[in-house]
Amino acid sequence: MNILIWNSRGALKPAFQTYVHELTRRHDLAIFVVMETKLGGSKAKEITDRLPFDGAIHMETIGFTGGLWLLWNEDQVVIQKLAKTEQEIHVEVKVHALNLSWIFSAIYASPRNEERCVLWSNLCKVANLHNMPWIMGGDFNEPLVQEDKFGGRGVSVNQSLAFKDCLDLCNMIDMGFNGPRYT
Repeated sequence: MNILIWNSRGALKPAFQTYVHELTRRHDLAIFVVMETKLGGSKAKEITDRLPFDGAIHMETIGFTGGLWLLWNEDQVVIQKLAKTEQEIHVEVKVHALNLSWIFSAIYASPRNEERCVLWSNLCKVANLHNMPWIMGGDFNEPLVQEDKFGGRGVSVNQSLAFKDCLDLCNMIDMGFNGPRYT
């Protein structure tokens, strides 16, 4: 079962739909998360209806920023929405082939520290509500160490520690990533 998480920076680009179809065909995606779509509401639904997925959950944008979509193929997984906020979508995933259930959280954290702190609190609450296997994926907008950041302001030790405390309280480990750094 394959999951792809993509920070697309705009789903209105001319090649977006073609590229999503190609990614889905090439990687046989069960779940696809698109962040920073800059689209919500009926426009988001209009686009996701043309993508090769049976199910979709959309988060609204905040002005012209943000946007988080969780898409899936029902022939591979059954998705039950558990909760969502501006920065997160939590679902229960049942994998057909394995008769296995787990929690998946798609994250697109705010660039503003105060709002990220709300997210950290929400994630800690979610951790206390279940005892199932749990995967979080997305853009947390908070590096744990300086080596995880390129350019701009330096890493805030206090903000990184707050993020690390959240991950520790949720019993999370970093699974790494595939692809170029800083993307």
